[in-house]
Amino acid sequence: MTQPLPFCTYVLFSEKDAMLYIGYSSNLENRLKSHNYGNVKSTSNRRPLKLIFCEFYLFEKDARNREKYFKTTAGKKAIKLMLRSTLYTLGYAEKVAFIFEED
Repeated sequence: MTQPLPFCTYVLFSEKDAMLYIGYSSNLENRLKSHNYGNVKSTSNRRPLKLIFCEFYLFEKDARNREKYFKTTAGKKAIKLMLRSTLYTLGYAEKVAFIFEED
């Protein structure tokens, strides 16, 4: 039997301001509760938040490195390309219209 990978990098969507939040955690369920209960300073005024993406890793360093990458210009663009259908459906299109143009 395989064990679940203990670390993850995640992307949250704010239903209040249609912005994204990127983070990492060793306990995704508890971390999401903390965000939505208002216990995380950077997202407390942006609730409710919805989990729209998550990647799991064996090692914390890999999850942290991926979080750092997603916070760069190239990483933000990658997220928007990977999740363009999700983001369009959630109303994020106005902010990044260029990613929704036909290829």
